[in-house]
Amino acid sequence: MASSSAVGKLSREEFRRQKDLDAARKAGTAPAALDEEGRPINPHIPQYISQAPWYLDTGAPSLSHQRRPFDDRSADKLDNWYDRGAKAGPAAKKYRKGACENCGAMTHKKQDCLERPRKKGAKFTNRNIQADEIIHDVATGFDAKRDRWNGYDPAEHKKIYEEYEAVEAARQKLREEEIDNQTTTDLAAVRKLAKAGKKEGKEADPDFGSSDEEDADDDKYADAADAVGQKLDTKTRITVRNLRIREDTAKYLINLDPESAYYDPKTRSMRDAPMKNVPAEEAKFAGDNFFRFSGEAPEVQELQLFAWQAAARGNDVHLNANPTQGQLLHHEFKEKKEMMKDVNKVSILAKYGGEEYLEHVPRELINGQTENYVEYSRTGHVIKGKERAKTRSKYPEDVYVNNHTYVWGSWYDLSSSTWGYACCHSTIHISYCAGEAGKEATQASTAQALLASSQAQSEPSAQDNEVRARIEQNYSKKRVGEGDVSLDKDRLAEAISEEKKRKVRGDKDDDRSSKKMKGLQSSSHDVTEEELEAYRMTRRNAEDPMANYVDSEDVYTR
Repeated sequence: MASSSAVGKLSREEFRRQKDLDAARKAGTAPAALDEEGRPINPHIPQYISQAPWYLDTGAPSLSHQRRPFDDRSADKLDNWYDRGAKAGPAAKKYRKGACENCGAMTHKKQDCLERPRKKGAKFTNRNIQADEIIHDVATGFDAKRDRWNGYDPAEHKKIYEEYEAVEAARQKLREEEIDNQTTTDLAAVRKLAKAGKKEGKEADPDFGSSDEEDADDDKYADAADAVGQKLDTKTRITVRNLRIREDTAKYLINLDPESAYYDPKTRSMRDAPMKNVPAEEAKFAGDNFFRFSGEAPEVQELQLFAWQAAARGNDVHLNANPTQGQLLHHEFKEKKEMMKDVNKVSILAKYGGEEYLEHVPRELINGQTENYVEYSRTGHVIKGKERAKTRSKYPEDVYVNNHTYVWGSWYDLSSSTWGYACCHSTIHISYCAGEAGKEATQASTAQALLASSQAQSEPSAQDNEVRARIEQNYSKKRVGEGDVSLDKDRLAEAISEEKKRKVRGDKDDDRSSKKMKGLQSSSHDVTEEELEAYRMTRRNAEDPMANYVDSEDVYTR
């Protein structure tokens, strides 16, 4: 099968001939294509397998790109062994120039030295100079270079094993001697007991041991017995979990409701109680969590937690290795903890005081009934008896400062949303009381009072009224003589804005306004129709009941 890159872009006729040839090869009427080695190529192989990629294309039909290339990696074998750590002859007597400054060997530098770093190197002391290592010329590959056991001599392990066997043999011999000595002691004790029994008239056979020995034998054989529910191999110390005891009811058969407690078949555990409406004390099985948190299980958990925490702090405590020691230390720890709690309490009370607040009144007296009888009228006044005293806070009450007759926070100003004193309406904390004068000053400084004063000040004077009357008279004459006057909207809007600005300025530009009026009276300037209309539109009528309300446009301009 020819490669598409070798053929290039085929014409329509060549493409049709190629298709016919492929069909004939698949039908068996035409011979199959041959690769570079002369082997036939199966015509039924798909094109995405038979067609080589552009970086492996040879220009001829081939399947070599699908075969694993032959690579001679004989030098990259893991069994290329070299003698690790071999030394080249005896060590030198003096330090040589260019050698390692730490150990004195010529085959490496100080930064590559594997010896322990010395306080003073061999370069300065000329002592304990190490021999040179043998540099092995072994071509190692990726795996061989990272093989941690390459160069290891198995004979070294044989030496370690022989030493271990010798230690074990000596230990076994020592154990046998201890057993022999103990047996001799036991036989002597049995003979003494037999003699004592003969004196008392009882027969004692020295061939049989005492009841203590029988108990010891029972304990020895009890170790080899299987526990209930598991099989223990005493030689290998491996526990094999068996199924439950056949006489017991399975956990999943206690309650057949699928919505009951979940049963995990892998661990054979059911944490919740299968019968939740039955008390735990009366139920056959109350769940694994009940056994986990009942009886002495919480105490064991506390003991285990104490052992872990003590071991984390550097103490030699292990619950399984020495449980008695752990339990005694835990008991001692709890006693010290209670004692330290009492000592801290006494020291804190001695330093800061307040012991009288820790003495509580008994609850039965707090919530109990009393003999105090109080009778009230319809208006809420006390007719008979003594009224209960009001509960007072820890803060000082009814304490007046700076001549005030009311406390701070007894008055609230709605305009500024602040608290103050009700006696003088002052909103400044710890200020001096001004009495009724302070109230009047506060009232005068409100926004409504300032707005009323500004309106009063903005009313035109007598001279202004006279001038504006003349202007209106002239305007009326013009209207009578000329009829309806057309106003320019742009000039009218400009005149209205100027008139509003003049009113907003008020007293600030009073002198400037008077000068303008004098200049207007003395000059021959005529007021335009737009200015008259703006004045008329912005004039405020005092008799209007809505005159005190300021529209949004005036507020915005102000």
